[in-house]
Amino acid sequence: MSTSDSQGRLAERLRAVVAEALADPAVSLRGLRRLSGGASRETWAFDAVLAGGAERALILRRDPPGAARGGGAMAREAAAIEAAGRAGVPVAGIVARGEGTGALEAPFIVMDRVEGETVPRRILRDEALAATRPRLAEQCGEILARVHAIPPAEVAGLEAPDALAQLRGALDHFEESSPALELGMRWLERNRPATEPTAVVHGDFRNGNLIVGPDGVRAVLDWELVRLGDPMEDLGYLCARCWRFGAVERPVGGFGERADLFRGYERASGRRVDPELVHWWELLSTVWWGAGCMVQASRHLSGEVRSIELAAIGRRVREQEYDALLYVGGGG
Repeated sequence: MSTSDSQGRLAERLRAVVAEALADPAVSLRGLRRLSGGASRETWAFDAVLAGGAERALILRRDPPGAARGGGAMAREAAAIEAAGRAGVPVAGIVARGEGTGALEAPFIVMDRVEGETVPRRILRDEALAATRPRLAEQCGEILARVHAIPPAEVAGLEAPDALAQLRGALDHFEESSPALELGMRWLERNRPATEPTAVVHGDFRNGNLIVGPDGVRAVLDWELVRLGDPMEDLGYLCARCWRFGAVERPVGGFGERADLFRGYERASGRRVDPELVHWWELLSTVWWGAGCMVQASRHLSGEVRSIELAAIGRRVREQEYDALLYVGGGG
């Protein structure tokens, strides 16, 4: 089936889903187009034109048809987004969702399209966002406090993985080791804190997964990795050097200071932030992304998927090795 035929089939099925969700049999779709980005899921933008002529800007997130995801991952993500909205986290409203391969040939979520900027380097440099950048770190602290206040019972199927054990397994998978990442891993193992998975954590809260406008953060995206964990994990992940996109002198996403992030979090949560624990999670996030870059590179080098993008990501292993050495030395 050609690309145009495949897209036409999707449009027909999607129109039926939206018509049912909006209770408007006469609804039509306009401008269906696939967006770039997203390594594991498809993202499509389109407008729903209602019978009266009103328009609604929407987004479709769908597993690639035929991909074996399983485990109710899409349903868990949708439940997390809805629970986050109830907790006061800025998220896109969900219009429709489905599991299985019936309606859209794969699990999916249809949600409102929130306008704003998601490209990290533009968030860090766009003059239109200059006034809001100094406020973003504190706002992120407030948002994370609301994420961690989500009652776990509202998101069925949450797992509580051992992040360190998973990371060790990922590094041991490779025959050729990375001495720098291994050094970081051993530091993490020697200094492992006594923490418990007590809260819902986003798992991928960073610059690039936020929609930002002149008024601040408008929506938190990509809830695929939501799980139970230590709340400090999300704070450390946001501060990791790999998610500063060149602006390494500003540790919070490249746009702010830890003091502002911690202040917003403590005020909104009533919980004290442990900077040493945040540092531990920053290093773990760095080693984790280094292992992730190795995985992506191996997919290209093995011939599984020939991709310039995967090869380029593989070259970033060296950046994570450098950053890991800085963290072990007390920097970062």
